[in-house]
Amino acid sequence: MWPLDLYSVSGATGTGSITPLTIGGLGFETLETIGPLERAGLLFAGAFVFAAVVLGLLQGYAPRTVTKARRSPVISICVGLPGLLVVVGIGSTGYLILGTDLGPFFGIPMIVLGGTIVPAFTALGFVAFGRSIAARLGRDRLSVGIFLGSLLAGIAGFSLALTVVVAGFAGALGIGAGVRVIMATGGTSRPDDRTVPPANKI
Repeated sequence: MWPLDLYSVSGATGTGSITPLTIGGLGFETLETIGPLERAGLLFAGAFVFAAVVLGLLQGYAPRTVTKARRSPVISICVGLPGLLVVVGIGSTGYLILGTDLGPFFGIPMIVLGGTIVPAFTALGFVAFGRSIAARLGRDRLSVGIFLGSLLAGIAGFSLALTVVVAGFAGALGIGAGVRVIMATGGTSRPDDRTVPPANKI
């Protein structure tokens, strides 16, 4: 669904060629070789399934992330853009050291980390885009947001460059909102979470 690949080392000695293993069967090379219509359909289906899975597995955290992204998208993107670069850098570093002796111990976990975080939060970013569009249409529901966000990913799929740009914004939005939700978990963001000290006794 996004240009993120996992890699494995082949060969009898474990130092042979490096071959891509795509996440969900959709890698960047696959998106380059297929036509625009097929690419749009694959991105729509991939975004829809991945968003549904992430929201189903993270039922408490994922909806709060989508809500946070909708309420303050600019702040979330400003926070998430450096985080996206860091996570992508971790995955890229893992790929670079994959052919070395440290590859099995550090390279593969770093690739898996980057290949898991980026698609998951990118899916949440697309859902946030979708819910914002749904709210303007008078249908502010999570299911409608998933559909419209996936539709946005599919429309972006007609252009490979547009896909990278839109997915980058969605990833930054999702990661930034996710980080802000984690940071606010221990705070007193709701009035009922605040504790009132007992009155002083005379």
